[in-house]
Order: sequence, then C-alpha cells, then structure tokens
Amino acid sequence: MGRKIAVLGTGANGASIGADLTMAGEDVVFIEQWPAHVEAMRAHGVTIRTPSETKTVDVRTMHLCEVATLRHKFDVVLMLMKAYDSRWAAQFIEPYVNSDALVAGIQNGMSIDDIATVVGSHRTMGCVIEITSAMFEPGIIERHSDPSRSWFAVGSIDSTTKGREEEIAGLLRNSGSVSIVDDIRAVKWMKIVSNSTTLATTAIVGLPMIEAAGIPEMRRFMLQSGQEALDATLMLGNPILPIFGLTPNAVSEPSTVVEALLDTLLEGFVLPKSITTILQDWMKGRRSEVENINGLVASTHRDFGLRAPVNEAVVEVAHRIERGELEPGMANLGIMLDLATR
Repeated sequence: MGRKIAVLGTGANGASIGADLTMAGEDVVFIEQWPAHVEAMRAHGVTIRTPSETKTVDVRTMHLCEVATLRHKFDVVLMLMKAYDSRWAAQFIEPYVNSDALVAGIQNGMSIDDIATVVGSHRTMGCVIEITSAMFEPGIIERHSDPSRSWFAVGSIDSTTKGREEEIAGLLRNSGSVSIVDDIRAVKWMKIVSNSTTLATTAIVGLPMIEAAGIPEMRRFMLQSGQEALDATLMLGNPILPIFGLTPNAVSEPSTVVEALLDTLLEGFVLPKSITTILQDWMKGRRSEVENINGLVASTHRDFGLRAPVNEAVVEVAHRIERGELEPGMANLGIMLDLATR
C-alpha cells in the first residue's frame, strides 16, 4: 500500500498541488471547509487553468465534518490553510495522523511552531511556497504560475526528521521545483521579506503586483516595507538566504536583497494581472494574513525596542479595510505614507 496523503485546505494552491499529486498516482484526499467547493469537485472534479493548459482532475474530497468518519490515518499531511488557522487545523487533523507521519505547513507566515506544538516537532516539516493562483468559483482554479514557474523549499526543524525532507520534497516536485534547505526558519523569514514587500501593500492600493510596482512612489514604499522585514530577520540572527531559485551571490549584498527578490518574483512567478492572496481575501469579504506577515515584522521590531513604521502603517490600513472603513485603492498610498512618518 502507498502512502495516504491529506491535503488540508484545498483553495487555489492546495487544490493545484493536490491535483498534481493525484495525476502522479498518489493516494490523496482533499479536506476542505468550503462546502460548495467540495460539492463542485465531487460533481465535476477540479479544473486547473494555467497559462499553458486547462485540465480537469477527478479527486477524492471530504468536508471537515466528514473527517470523523475516517477509519485510517494519514502518512503525510500537506497543510495549506491560512496561517492564522494553523493551530486549530493541526489540532483538528492530529487524531488522524500516524505516529511516524509528517505534517508540512505549506503556508505564508511562521506557522511552524503552531503546527509543531500540536503534532510534535518529530512530525513537523517546514516548507516555503511560491505559487501564484486564484479561486473565485468552486472547483475552478486559476493557476498563474504553472509547475515550471513554481518553487518550494523544504527543511527539517528537529533532529528526528533530518534525512526525511525528501518525503515531502518528492511530492512537491510534482508541482514545481524544490530546494531542500538546512535552515528552514531563515528561509521562511526570507519569504516574509518578499511577502511584506508585495502582498498587503499592493492589495491596499487595489492593483495587480506588477502594475503597483511600476508606480515609482509605490515601488519605493514596497521596498521600504520589505527592508524592515529584512532588518527583522537579521535582528533575530538569521542569515540572508536565497529563495525563488536565486544563487547565493544574488543575495550577497544586503542593500539590494529586497529589490532582487521583488524583481525575481515579478519577472518569474506572476502574470501582469496577478493579484495577491490578500486582495483576493478582501474581494471575498474575508480577513487576511496581514498580521502573520507585516504584523510579525512590526512585532519583531517591538521586541527589540524598535519600530517598523512602514509595516505598522500597512497593518493599520489593512485593518481599516477589513473593518469596512476603507476600500482598496490608490488613495490609500497617501494614508500609508502619512502614517509611516508619524
């Protein structure tokens, strides 16, 4: 019998990865909390639209409430829930995880410890993901970066899982290129640098990433946000490490790292109309992961008795949008600039 794999959270990225694994012949179950999405996939399969092709894949799906009927446990869980859902999702799935299984949080933010606290470090594998995708209709995924333009990093957080990274990496190679890394926490922080630069900043002004970055004043603000994140990871003692397939030489100069990450992302991973997950969340009336990204940068600076005024401004305006006080739009750039100088 092959490994039993759960993809916990089958939104745009989770469904894309789960479909790739299913086509590769893996024994995969999609576990999802959006009822209409589950029913659409059951009735018609999941449709993945990429720049190069459209494919529909028959998949096995379960509502969260149906997991209690399972009579087996999983050998691998790929968690693709929102970062703020990590702890409860880990608690939810833990009774259905084998004693020697691996749970990989393929998410934004620093969700490693939320997962490890529940399932144990000996069953936790760290992961970084870079896929650009969107989902607005149940069962239909718009994947802007197909596997040739998708990237992952996988790394152990505990001595007991050293040498097992390939168990996750081998699966994810069905969806993109994979780097196995020694310091996954530092690599996840490098992704936070990139996310702080782009995700909430461009969502707040309501523009696709490439379009926003093409506005000089906006680009400067984005780079300032990313620089504060880079400063945060350096304060924590983390090294600057390459991500997105970059070479160490490409990130050897701290003063140009943030811009190198931004340009690599925009040139290699997104399409002209690609919008971030945060803007997608707001378009759906949902809260975002801004606290897990820009909020983490700001709180890390506070821990050292310092401020991160740009990220503080991003968080404040994002919260105003989520409270319904503002709408995404370019007028918000002026608000952020004003807040960042106070």
